[in-house]
Amino acid sequence: MSDFERNKDQVQAGVQAGASLVGRIAVIITDAVGSIAKEIGDFVTEGIEMREAARVSRREEQQRIADDPPVERNGIDARTEDDDPRG
Repeated sequence: MSDFERNKDQVQAGVQAGASLVGRIAVIITDAVGSIAKEIGDFVTEGIEMREAARVSRREEQQRIADDPPVERNGIDARTEDDDPRG
């Protein structure tokens, strides 16, 4: 086997090892980016659901207040501004 052929085989093995390493690193990065995107998406979804639940709760409370008859004391409406269903 000549020196040229040995050097060629060495270079070829080095290039293959480097390419394999880069491929494994790319897979790790790809998986990490996908996982991060999923976690961020889940977080945003939870925030949207919490905001929607708060909106429904406010709407139900306003409806409950609007449905309750006002309590009068000496001819004065005893409800406070916080009880006003119009917000």
